[in-house]
Amino acid sequence: MKRTTISSVMRGMCYGFAALLFTASCANDDVAQNEKQKKDNIPAGTTVFTGTSQTEATTRTAILNHTKGTGASVNWSSTDKIWVKDDGGNWRQSGAVTFPFATNKAQGMFALSGTYTGSTHDILYTNKTISGTQPQVEIKTTQTQSAPNNFDHAGESGDFGIATGNKAGSNYKFTLNHKAAYLCFIPRSSNPYVNRSKLIKVEIMSDDDIAGTYNIAANGALTLASSGSKTITVTTGSGFDIDNSADDMNKNATYAVVAPGTHTFRIRYWLRNTTDNPEGSIEGTVSKIVTLNCTAGSIQDITANLNPHDYNDTHYYMWDAQEQYWKGHEWNLSGSQPTINQGLTGTTSSNDYAQSSSDTNHRWYHEGGGAFQATHSCVTLPNANEMSWYCMYGDPRWDADELWTTMGHLYKGGMWFKKKSVLQAEGHYNTEKSADGSTDLRTTWKAYNNSGGSLHSGVPSAADAGNYFYLPVLG
Repeated sequence: MKRTTISSVMRGMCYGFAALLFTASCANDDVAQNEKQKKDNIPAGTTVFTGTSQTEATTRTAILNHTKGTGASVNWSSTDKIWVKDDGGNWRQSGAVTFPFATNKAQGMFALSGTYTGSTHDILYTNKTISGTQPQVEIKTTQTQSAPNNFDHAGESGDFGIATGNKAGSNYKFTLNHKAAYLCFIPRSSNPYVNRSKLIKVEIMSDDDIAGTYNIAANGALTLASSGSKTITVTTGSGFDIDNSADDMNKNATYAVVAPGTHTFRIRYWLRNTTDNPEGSIEGTVSKIVTLNCTAGSIQDITANLNPHDYNDTHYYMWDAQEQYWKGHEWNLSGSQPTINQGLTGTTSSNDYAQSSSDTNHRWYHEGGGAFQATHSCVTLPNANEMSWYCMYGDPRWDADELWTTMGHLYKGGMWFKKKSVLQAEGHYNTEKSADGSTDLRTTWKAYNNSGGSLHSGVPSAADAGNYFYLPVLG
């Protein structure tokens, strides 16, 4: 991940515009000014504020030419308007932007009615109407991007900026400073399942609020006013290709507007695959955890190698068997090993598994009476007592969407559990006694059933993700 600013890029650009504006102000003749305003379709009797945009993101404008690790140039969009505080201290909205130079949309002219006689006037760009004295912006929880590496949805999604209009003749000029924060996701993968998929959305889950309606202070700082959300989802229409093994922004760079601040994110890259699941189509996630300092007016580049975890079928055993379940009949060695059955069409079956303890491949489970320990494949795994603690105190959380692979196919679904170290720290773990604190399940049968609310409460928070491990629904 990389945070970049474009002050060095834009500064030269803005100085160039200032020179143009200075040249115009030297010929400060009211008649000439009026003639120019007519030429630029500026309504008579209005005051013109001419502005450029100096940061790396946009205000309902378009971010142009952003590359990883560098800044971006900024254009106004044809529907852009600004708000200006008049002589009476009231916020007034301009008409839509006009462009004094047809080929240069980095400089825009905004006409406002009202009285403006001060040497300076406060200027604001926002996607919210200002109905009183407190300006606001709405950072959207759902943002939509039309094409890869295209950030023309910034203003609609919640970009905003502040400026000071400085008097130049009878009009004003300003440079807009953007105050939202921006993310640029640049995924890649060498995984064939991912390469045959489309990136259909990016879900950004934070440990604190990153979207909602915010009050804007005079310096551009934000304070949450209402509808706070810890999740933002950027949808990508029919999806972006993700068949690139190296970063390729033109393939799938995806942008989001977020509230500034230091955030811990769980980023869920949503993929749609139509070829590698027995049912024919599957949508699921590959998740990444990152902590970022999202500063106002900066783009954070976030690269990610998307690679769903592969669960090796050679680790599939009966309890403490000496050899794996399908030894001698492996799916990738022309054997009859079936695909796993999740109630999906296209699954297969086979009778070539161990039928009794006389199995010549030693795949039968470890038999015995009374309390005895595992000595083969399960020797390092939790015993029955330990598993009861995971069940009752492991805060099991169902995740229907995380993708994984096994036996040449793509699947999804599994459960998150607290790690052993976390349970031990909480005093909820014992090798000799089960979760009731007294029963030894190695000698006494007892049923444990956890149907608590956490089963359906969603994945662990981004900040808490390191305390859990994931078990796939493998069969």
